[in-house]
Amino acid sequence: MASHRTGVREKAGRVCLVTGASSGIGLATALELLRAGHIVYGAARRVPRMTPIVAAGGYALPLDVTEEDDLQRVVSTLLDRHGRIDVLVNNAGAVVHGAAEDTPVAMARDLFEVNVLAPARLAQLVLPGMRLRGSGTIVNVSSIGGVIALPLGAWYYASKHALEAFSDTLRMEVEQFGVDVVVIRPGVIRTGFEAGAARQLREVSGHGAYGRMAEAMARAAEAQTIAEAQTDAQADAETHTDAQADVDGPAFRATDPVVVAEVIRRAVEADRPQTRYVVGWQAEALLNLRKSLTDRDFDARVTGPLL
Repeated sequence: MASHRTGVREKAGRVCLVTGASSGIGLATALELLRAGHIVYGAARRVPRMTPIVAAGGYALPLDVTEEDDLQRVVSTLLDRHGRIDVLVNNAGAVVHGAAEDTPVAMARDLFEVNVLAPARLAQLVLPGMRLRGSGTIVNVSSIGGVIALPLGAWYYASKHALEAFSDTLRMEVEQFGVDVVVIRPGVIRTGFEAGAARQLREVSGHGAYGRMAEAMARAAEAQTIAEAQTDAQADAETHTDAQADVDGPAFRATDPVVVAEVIRRAVEADRPQTRYVVGWQAEALLNLRKSLTDRDFDARVTGPLL
């Protein structure tokens, strides 16, 4: 079926809703869209951390993505004020660490509520208006974990795989109405997202059959957290002249979230965006490695250092 792109897709002045906007990729994306001249609403539980968005001319709304009333209130606020939502960036996310056998199903259920059901529900809420206008963009922030999977993160990887599948189906359904669905696959990004990984690994799986693997991964996570902190201190002391440059850390390299934000902004402003964007250190390399190896070879490469 042919696409019906009847809406006007202006380069600037689009009304944008960005979830998870209190830090990391969400905050960087809100600020990037504001710099490009768009009308931006950041939404998150930690409203005080969205002060930079307000200072830059945007708006900050409280949002718990697991609460239906909150989702409806935020969407209604934008529609009441502007009559439309042109762009939805589903960035809010959560992570659970631990062996699949050890992780309580309640934790997994809560994770899927944030990583899958909330983006899906927000898409349901914004789509009627987008369909009527014949234009709109829904950006779902996934991960390279939407393609590959590593030990002690089964539920997180499952949620990102589910988000990617949902996005594929949604894209095929709404393209006929001029609505684009875009998946962003970040690699290793300097966001602090994994700050609690070591503690959770030890709590969930540190004392049972998977203890050795959990401790190895916990130590790696601690090294990454230290490297991120040192990188942040270095970044505060230096003037960045190249937003596309990766940030060096003593134990790893992580991409500045600004780089991801720029990719999202380009996707939002494109007349015909790609269906997927891979961005960040190790993203392409890990995806290519996974493609090049058999399942058994990939398993051995990943688990060898942990056992």
